[in-house]
Amino acid sequence: MAINISKAEVETRDNRLGALVAYHGSASELQQASNKRQLKEDQRLYSQCSDCSQGCAETLSYMIRDAAIVVHSPLGCLDPVEKYERVDASARARGLEPHKIQVISTNMGVDSTVYGGIRILREAIHEAYNRFHPKAIFIHSSCAAGIIGDDIESIVDEIESELGIPLVPIYCEGFKSKTWASGFDAVFHGVLRKIVRKPEKKQEKLVNVVNFAGRDTFSPFFKKLDLEANLVIPNATIEQLAQMSEAACTTHICETLGTYVAAALEDNYGVPQVKSPSPYGIDWTDRWVRELAKVTNRVELAEKVIKEEHKRLDPIIEGYKKILTGKKAYIYAGDSYAHNLANMAKDYGMEIVGITTLHHDQTTDDKNTNLDTLNELIKSIGDVSNFSVCNKQPFIMYKILQELKPDILITRHNSIATIGTKLGIPSIRANDVNVLSCYDGVINLGARIIDALQSSKFFTTIAEHVKFPYSNWWINQNDPFYFDKKVETK
Repeated sequence: MAINISKAEVETRDNRLGALVAYHGSASELQQASNKRQLKEDQRLYSQCSDCSQGCAETLSYMIRDAAIVVHSPLGCLDPVEKYERVDASARARGLEPHKIQVISTNMGVDSTVYGGIRILREAIHEAYNRFHPKAIFIHSSCAAGIIGDDIESIVDEIESELGIPLVPIYCEGFKSKTWASGFDAVFHGVLRKIVRKPEKKQEKLVNVVNFAGRDTFSPFFKKLDLEANLVIPNATIEQLAQMSEAACTTHICETLGTYVAAALEDNYGVPQVKSPSPYGIDWTDRWVRELAKVTNRVELAEKVIKEEHKRLDPIIEGYKKILTGKKAYIYAGDSYAHNLANMAKDYGMEIVGITTLHHDQTTDDKNTNLDTLNELIKSIGDVSNFSVCNKQPFIMYKILQELKPDILITRHNSIATIGTKLGIPSIRANDVNVLSCYDGVINLGARIIDALQSSKFFTTIAEHVKFPYSNWWINQNDPFYFDKKVETK
């Protein structure tokens, strides 16, 4: 079924993709149940922490360079400080002039929660327009706004023609989805609905690259294929987003982040999606380059590039294998990105003793099996017996890592890497996913793993001075998933 981008909001991942945030078992068991979409989520009786889909929506929309954001929420739902550091660092990494986050909160209080917040929302939109002179205004709906039923669509219809710029409602209320990645989809749905224009011309060299904040490693590589990268969303302009419909194809560095917008562009504008795993690890990068070449008519050139890259990098990887073969790695990251990291570790001859993903989608938006990265990973490295889905529960990860004792922990998020560090396990934060992509990414990650292992004394010294906040009962508990109860699948 084609994706309908005219609807006010996109269906959450929970309903659309069967997303879940609690599972433990093997990778093959998870995959088999997901194939039939029969998997029932574990019932978690205790949760230490979590995140919110509104936070993911902020992460993306704050990084649009010439837009303003109105967050229709209490002030506590506004999170500009940490996001500003990320926006600033990402712009500098790409050689761009840093831009300030242009955001206003409606600061909903008791009165607006009881009597409605339409008046203050209208005032905030006008204030954002007059203060920032943006080319578009994104309006985030929060839990408070969603619960009381403020009619954001009516305000948009009332004001949009008056201001003469797109007003983009983003329905990212946290209570609607336990899977915070739904916030990514909410922003992309708004962009597709209100920003992307009908294609005026086809740009045969332009490739949409749905990516996270970080350095631009795609533009230099694309030059080898005579292609140009349209990097969306971090640091993109409204014009860059508008021309997504004119690109030759769409690719992404993370299926969790990019498959919804890529599938929607294909369904609605005929922009083909590159249907292969993202370019992480030598074999997946080879497949990605060949698929990219197929949809852009560069097959012969692609084979030349692949041959040259292998000649350049194979000796380096062989050197890494001499150091890393047999070392035990544990991977903990977002859904498909954890699969990507595990596939890269395989290239060094490492043993994957366990994987934890922050959530799991049982299917993808276009149901293409080549984009099912868990299935592709199992084919690549075999089954993983210690496989879990856990939305950042430190008390669980403390027990898993204590039991498995990997030689290294590879993560993407700071809060996760610190758990391994406190246990004396060399831990790296593979946060710049762009730098770790394509052929050079394999070299970059391997070098970081070796550096971390050679610094093992640093991690053991930290562990000697750390006391975890858990009770003796939990410290001595044998089952990390004591609070996760299996639900029978019918």
